[in-house]
Amino acid sequence: MTKPAHPGRMLFVNLPVTDLERSKAFFTELGFSFNPAFTDETAACMLVGEHAFVMLLTREKFAQFSKLPMADPTTHTLALYSFSVSSREEVDKVSAAALAAGASEADGAEDYGFMYSRSFFDLDGHGWQVMWMDPTAAEQGPEAYDAAGHS
Repeated sequence: MTKPAHPGRMLFVNLPVTDLERSKAFFTELGFSFNPAFTDETAACMLVGEHAFVMLLTREKFAQFSKLPMADPTTHTLALYSFSVSSREEVDKVSAAALAAGASEADGAEDYGFMYSRSFFDLDGHGWQVMWMDPTAAEQGPEAYDAAGHS
């Protein structure tokens, strides 16, 4: 596996939400937790990975950081957010939890052999993809997965 270019870096994605408590409840249903030290009535720090976080911000708080007008995520896409889980079954479980918690399906299941995913729009209209990737493909690329006879 290649060495990370910047091992000390952390990723924080700032995401505006209409109702912070509703969004926290939604993402809790998907299995996410929040760092209370960086969570208050205007922001919630959602733990995604060891060094990856999504800051759910009220629209007012987000506007304090943004120099440009906010786009409406129900009509404009600026980014799609993807996170991995440990199995194909977990992809389906998390997707079902999202739909049960009020998300809408963005796309049906996509199965590429080495990768399996489902996509949904959260309560504010932001596009999310939950995906699983075979560890061989994740480490060495899809070609190595195919070369190992998995295609």
